[in-house]
Amino acid sequence: QVQLVESGGGLVQPGGSLRLSCTASGISLDDYTVGWFRQAPGKEREGVGCITNSDDSTSYADSVKGRFTVSRDQAKNSVSLQMNSLKPEDTALYYCFKGSIMRFCSFVIKGGYDSRGQGTQVTVSS
Repeated sequence: QVQLVESGGGLVQPGGSLRLSCTASGISLDDYTVGWFRQAPGKEREGVGCITNSDDSTSYADSVKGRFTVSRDQAKNSVSLQMNSLKPEDTALYYCFKGSIMRFCSFVIKGGYDSRGQGTQVTVSS
């Protein structure tokens, strides 16, 4: 049974950093494209970063480009989201999604991803 668990969220001041992790059990996460998505209260869920299973290439939403980095940790069977220069508008519940069979990055969940974790809350506030 596939299980994804996000961790690393919390409260941070504007300009600060957090590192989120998505740890998998039941599968080798290296075999799948992984996407990070977030949802703020009253807003649509949006993709923020993604890493492929083909060549570990990454893609980012324009709103986080240059501030967020997605990477793999094979030893921990996890994918991380390093978030720097955080802004209040980054406040949201962050989820990692496991890709189904696609070998490219996408921020469209339907048809592309088939599992997700429970989410971890990130709050950016002074």
